Amino acid sequence: MRQRRALLTSTVLTAVLLTGCSSRGSATDRAAAGPTAAPRTAPAAAAPTVPTPTGSAPASTGTGAGAGTGELPDGYDATRDAAADVKTALAASAGDQRPLLLDFGANWCPDCKVLDKLFRSPQVNPLLRDDYRVVAIDVGRFDHNLDLAAQYVDLQSSGIPALVVLSPDGTVRTASNDGAFADARTMSATTVAAFLKRWARA
Repeated sequence: MRQRRALLTSTVLTAVLLTGCSSRGSATDRAAAGPTAAPRTAPAAAAPTVPTPTGSAPASTGTGAGAGTGELPDGYDATRDAAADVKTALAASAGDQRPLLLDFGANWCPDCKVLDKLFRSPQVNPLLRDDYRVVAIDVGRFDHNLDLAAQYVDLQSSGIPALVVLSPDGTVRTASNDGAFADARTMSATTVAAFLKRWARA
C-alpha cells in the first residue's frame, strides 16, 4: 500500500513538472492537439507544491524588492499589494525613465523558478539592474491578482511566467501573450537577454 501511494505521488508530481506552468499547454501540446483544441485549464488547487530550496531568503515584504526598487524580487509574495507595487514602481520610473518589467507567476511553478535563476545569471542580471524596474506579481493558482493581470496580459494564452514591459507612463510596450516564457525551462540566459535587450529599445 505504501509503495502504491509513493508511486501515485511520484506520478502526479512528474505530470505537473512535465506539464509546466501553462494554463493553455505547451506549443508541442497545441500542435499535437490541432488548431481547434480548447485551451488547457489552470492547474488544480490540489496539485503538489514545488518546495522552496532550503536556505533561501524569505519573501520580501513592505516596499522592498517587489516594488521595483532595482533589486530582483525574491519570489512571488501573495501578501503584497501588487497594484500598489506597480504604482510605486511607475512613480520611480517617472524620474529615471526606466521601463517596468512585470513578472506574473507563482512560487509553485517550476518554469517561474527557472526564469528566476536566469534573471540572476551574469548575462541577464545586469540588463535588469540597469534597464528595468522588476515587479513580481503572484497569481496563485490562477486565482490571485487576476484583475490586475487582465489589465496587461492574457494569462489564458500566456501561461506563467508571463512578462509585461510598461513604459514609465504606464502604457504596455509588450506582453508575452504568445506564451514565450511559459516553457522557461527550455530557454537559455542568452535567449532571455535577447528579449530584454529588444524590449528595452521598443
